[in-house]
Amino acid sequence: MLSYKRADRLGDLIQQEISDILHRRLKDPRVGFCTIMRVDVSDDLSHAKVHVSIMGTENQQKSTLAGLKSAKGFIRKEIGQRISLRHTPEITFVLDKSVEHSIRIAQLIAEEQKNS
Repeated sequence: MLSYKRADRLGDLIQQEISDILHRRLKDPRVGFCTIMRVDVSDDLSHAKVHVSIMGTENQQKSTLAGLKSAKGFIRKEIGQRISLRHTPEITFVLDKSVEHSIRIAQLIAEEQKNS
């Protein structure tokens, strides 16, 4: 059985907390509809890469990502208050296009089934 690393557990906890912060505390109008897909925390717990799926046009995605990047200090401070750690990881937001890719594949499969 594989062990569940501390970095993985912390990533799951940070994912929950960031989701809550985005939906309840963040007031930036640039931040549109986004979902935290996963959080990768480095083994030394100093960096957290937050993978975000953003629905909307490319301009809306860029605007939301810019809003998240400008709010990362606030988000990091909130996480530090909610989770008891010696050092709160440095947060980096990354656009995750896996949902869009999955939708496109499903559309292609549906089109192929119609043509068959």
